[in-house]
Amino acid sequence: MTTAIVHPVAVDAVNALSGPGGHLMPAAELSTLVGVDADGWSRFAAHWDELTLDTYMADGGTYRLRRYGQFELDAAAGELMLLPHAPYRQEADINSLNGGIERVFDPLTGSFVGDPLLRSVLVELGRIFSAVDGNTSWNVKLHPYRINASVDQKGQPAPEGRHRDGVTFITSLMIGRVNVTGGESGVYTEEGEHLLTTTLSEPGDLLLGDDRRTLHSVTPVQPVDPERTAHRDVLVIAYTAR
Repeated sequence: MTTAIVHPVAVDAVNALSGPGGHLMPAAELSTLVGVDADGWSRFAAHWDELTLDTYMADGGTYRLRRYGQFELDAAAGELMLLPHAPYRQEADINSLNGGIERVFDPLTGSFVGDPLLRSVLVELGRIFSAVDGNTSWNVKLHPYRINASVDQKGQPAPEGRHRDGVTFITSLMIGRVNVTGGESGVYTEEGEHLLTTTLSEPGDLLLGDDRRTLHSVTPVQPVDPERTAHRDVLVIAYTAR
C-alpha cells in the first residue's frame, strides 16, 4: 500500500492522535504545513461572509450560518475530487439535537471549493490521518460555520453538548473571532477523562481528534461589546475512512 508522506511539523499531531487521541496544532505550525501567512488566512476568511442561515436548528436558534459539501481524497496521491451536492444526515444517536433527518444546506461556493488554501489544508490533514490510520482513501465532509452572538441570543458552537460526529477523524479550524468571548473547546475520552481544553483564537489554530475514541464540546460565545456585531468563524472538517 502506498503511504502518504507527513511533513516534519505534523509529527506531533500523528503521535498525539496515535496515542491519547486529541491534539492542538497552533496556527504557526499549520501555516508552515500549508504554506500560508497572515494575509492568506485573512483572504480565506472572506468566504465566511457568504454563508447562509441554518434553518434546521431544533433549539429554535437563528445564530448559525453555514454551507456544506464533501470531497473524495486520495491522500497518497494528493488527489481531491468534489462530490455531487447531497443532503447531510446524522442519526439521532449521534446528534441528539438535529439528527435523524436529512438536512439540505446550501452548497459550498465555487470560489471556496477552488481556493488553493483549502486544497492544501485538506490534503495535508489527510496525510496526517493516513499516517495514524493506515488508510489513504477518505470521504471529507466540510462544514464552514459562523456562530453569531448577541445580547438576546448566545451563540452555540456545539448545541448538542459533549458529542462525537460518527466519523473517523474530526477537526475544527479557527478562521476568526470578532468581538466574542467564550468558545472554549474540550476533548474527552469515552470514559469522560479530560484530554485537553483550549480556546481557538488565532486564524489557523487547529484542533484534531480521533472521533472513534474521543468526544468534544465547545462552550457558548457571547459579545464582548453588546453594541457591536459578534461572531465566531470555524471550518469543521470530518474525515471518514473509505
